[in-house]
This record gives sequence, C-alpha cells and structure tokens, in this order.
Amino acid sequence: MGRALIIAEAGVNHNGSLKMAKKLVDAAHACGADIVKFQTAKLDSLVSKNARMADYQKKNMGLEESQRDMLKKLLLRFEDFTELAQYCKQVGITFLSTPFDIESIHFLDAMQDIWKVPSGEITNYPYLVEIAKTGKKVILSTGMAQMQEIEDAIRVLESNGTRNIVLLHCTTEYPAPFGDVNLSAMKTLREKFGYPVGYSDHTQGIEVDLAAAALGAVVIEKHFTLNRELPGPDHPASLEPRELKAMVDGIRKVELAKGSGEKKPSEAELKNRSVARKSIVAKRNIKAGERLTADNITTKRPGIGISPMRWNEVLGTEAVRDFEEDELIEL
Repeated sequence: MGRALIIAEAGVNHNGSLKMAKKLVDAAHACGADIVKFQTAKLDSLVSKNARMADYQKKNMGLEESQRDMLKKLLLRFEDFTELAQYCKQVGITFLSTPFDIESIHFLDAMQDIWKVPSGEITNYPYLVEIAKTGKKVILSTGMAQMQEIEDAIRVLESNGTRNIVLLHCTTEYPAPFGDVNLSAMKTLREKFGYPVGYSDHTQGIEVDLAAAALGAVVIEKHFTLNRELPGPDHPASLEPRELKAMVDGIRKVELAKGSGEKKPSEAELKNRSVARKSIVAKRNIKAGERLTADNITTKRPGIGISPMRWNEVLGTEAVRDFEEDELIEL
C-alpha cells in the first residue's frame, strides 16, 4: 500500500553530452519521477581492451566495435557529475548514479544517500564490499543471477555493514521479451530473502511496470530517452518523455487502486447500494390476509425494503394489508 520509488534511468542516453544530460533531468522531473539515475565509470577500470559489444548493442547501434570504443563516446567526466548533481538539486529531483568501479564509488559517496548496484556487479566481491562499507541503503539488481548468486551478494553486503537492501527483479536484455520477464519471481525473492522487492524494467511499453506496481514493487526503474531514434545502445529500449509520464501516472493510479486489502463497501459504493440491490415486492395485487407465496411476490429494485435474503422468512406469512403490484412488501 506504499508509494513505489520511481527511478527514471537516464543511464548513458545523454550520449556523453552534459547538456543532453541536463535535458534528461528536466524531462524526468516533468514526468513525475522521484529519481533520475545516471552511470558513472572510469573507462580503464570498467572494461578491458578485449571486451566485445553485446549483441543488443551491435543491433541497436548498427555497428560493431570494442566496448571500450563504444563507451568512450558515452561516458561523462567526474566533474560533469558534480555539476549534474547540483543541477538536479536546483530542479528538485533526486540525483543518483550507478558506479561501475571502486574509484567511482569513492567519488559518488558524498553525492548520494543510496546506491544502485547494477546486475553486472552482483558477482563483483570487492565492489560489493566497498559499497557495503558505506553503510548506505542498497538497491540491488538481480538480472542474469541465480538464486545462490543473489544469496552470496546479500551475504557480502550484510557482513560488511549494509542490511538496508531492496532487491530488484530484472531481465537483462534490451529490449526484454515479455515471455522472459517472469514477474512472479518478485514474490520468490521476497519470500526467500525477506527484503523489499522492486522491478528494473527493460521491456518496451509500460504494461509490465503497471503490473509490477500491482504486485507490490517498492521501486520501479525504467530507461528513458529524449528520442528513441538517437544513436546509442539503450535508446531503442527506452521510453520517451510522454511515455514515461504515462508510466508514472499509471503507477500512481495502480497504487490508489490497490487499497488496504480490507473488503468492505467504499464510500463511493454506498450511495449506489439501494439502487443496484433488490427488495421483496408484490408480483401482482395482493389482498390483506392473503398468504405470501412465490406466485404473488418477487424481487425487484430498489433495495430499500425487505432483503431477498429473508425470502424464506416471508414465504407463508399473511399480507398485513393490501399491496399493489411492485409495492414493497411489509411484515
């Protein structure tokens, strides 16, 4: 029944431009997101010279080069993030960036109160230790992970100082096929580990995000871009601003619709109850003293008289007075 934290994942959809990154901040704020998130890395610490592009990156960019060459065009400088964090503060939206190496963890530590650990770092022991040592809340993505790997990562975080953890179910493909989403795994993670669970979405559209909200996601993360036609690995699987706003608005409506779980008439329903329900009425004209039977009484709207649930109580009694057709029966 809580309010999900909505993270608008700008990622590297700024294409290495601080100016475009600020436009993404503006768009995320205008769409109602709680957090706008970026990605921070030192190229030499992130990827080796021999690392190849993922298939989705080749497809989305329409070329093949090393990951190093691709990322060289996409990463912002540390000083850019300092300016970006300040800009987020001015705009009124929370800044967050995912670090991809230990140097970036140390740099970002003074700039944010929580960490978002990406799926690719869930098996990176020294990275997890460094994150945990800060004692801050951790949002841990679990894409590509086996249950044992998730358990191992949680153990590393807990044993090094962090027990404030949110697990994000995730399918690491861009875009993720609907058949691979497996939203039911959110329940599995919640029951197995006892931590709050959210969802990091890479599907196209907003339907799965609304479903995740209905299933109790406490965090929902979604990639967004200013324009899906821009060059870059993540733009095709991202929402444009109007879609992001529709997602945020939809999630907030789903949260309202979830309610308390207590089954009782709402205030809005009560005024309709007498209109929609029925009462026991005369099927035809009935004389005083005549025995009431299924031949001379029936049930019809409105529900302001004797409830049809008292049918057997009414049958066999004598009419206390004359009743005209459709008149409410009295005892």
